[in-house]
Amino acid sequence: MQVGMTLPVMEPGQRRGTWERWARAVDEGPFSSLALGERMAFGNPELMALLGACAAWTSRVRLATTVIVAPLHDPVWLAKHLATVDVLCDGRLSVGLGIGGRLEDYRAAGADAKGRTQAELARRVAVMRRVWAGEPVYPDLLLPVGPPPVQPGGPSLLAGAQGPKSIRASAAWADGISGFSFGPDLADIEQTLRLARSAWQEAGRPAPRLVIAFWYALGPGARDRITSHLRGYLNWLDPREVETMLPHTGFAGTGPELRELLRNVADLGADEMLLIPTTADVAEVARAADLIG
Repeated sequence: MQVGMTLPVMEPGQRRGTWERWARAVDEGPFSSLALGERMAFGNPELMALLGACAAWTSRVRLATTVIVAPLHDPVWLAKHLATVDVLCDGRLSVGLGIGGRLEDYRAAGADAKGRTQAELARRVAVMRRVWAGEPVYPDLLLPVGPPPVQPGGPSLLAGAQGPKSIRASAAWADGISGFSFGPDLADIEQTLRLARSAWQEAGRPAPRLVIAFWYALGPGARDRITSHLRGYLNWLDPREVETMLPHTGFAGTGPELRELLRNVADLGADEMLLIPTTADVAEVARAADLIG
């Protein structure tokens, strides 16, 4: 099983130097992916611009989006953006797509929340694949929308799917899942992987790529760091609900305990785990690298 690292883009007060140091450190380490997530009504950087910078700062590691909220974007523009990143990183891009769980992001982007459906997501993916195939998306266009991506047919697409219905729906268009475990909980992860395998098999598709992410913190004060991070990040939820979640959300423990968790997830058959740090301290990259070696 591969292990990727997420940039700490949801931590407050960051600038270029932090992101560049993290990107270069992850690229030089044993990690499989450098991942980024998307929010609109929050202080994080815009995802496409930062992906372009990460393409320049790295040369080896895969660039991955955990989940782009596809209905916030015009699908032709999104396809063009992602094809450009694929060119910039020479075909190292993997894209997670979903419909998102925060209505405030739709309001902030001026997007119609009626498009927050699995059917609309599938429609947009079909448009994006037509763009990447070089097909004219409208009959009166003089030329196709470019540039063509480096990867034939475009980057691999993973579904940010949670639950049986969304997983089954995504089996029609996705190459796998970009899942998430709040615990992280092994029983929850096992169920997600089992549902995905079954859905892809029923759809007559090749075996899906199975990626799972979770929040983590290591060493003394680990639970306090996760608590601080989540109180900021989960700001769209009822504060009382957040306080109930805090004691059992994310991994807070020692290095050997995290290594054991990764072994257990590997035994379940996941292809990749994405670590989501709860600190912007770049020393965290070295600590995690020592664990996965």
